[in-house]
Amino acid sequence: MTITAAIVLFAVIWFMVLFIVLPLRLVSQGEAGVVVQGTPSSAPADARIGRKMLIASVVSVVLWCVIASIIVWGGITVRDLDWFGRMPPLPDATTGGTGG
Repeated sequence: MTITAAIVLFAVIWFMVLFIVLPLRLVSQGEAGVVVQGTPSSAPADARIGRKMLIASVVSVVLWCVIASIIVWGGITVRDLDWFGRMPPLPDATTGGTGG
């Protein structure tokens, strides 16, 4: 895995985790009873965005370590996930043929 691929993988994981964490424990202004003029009542009263970004970062580091180690290790490949046998067979290393 190249450094660029590792960074892109981390960014994708981080944003996915952030979008999962954002709505957790959300209290809207309407539920809190204090609606700031010019905002909808569904806007968050206290978003705690810094804390949610920290949680997303910690979870993302753990997930990235697991996923990156699987990619680097190479023990699980796309062919392992081909449950329906749709991929063509690998070429035979000894004869250079298609193996079939």
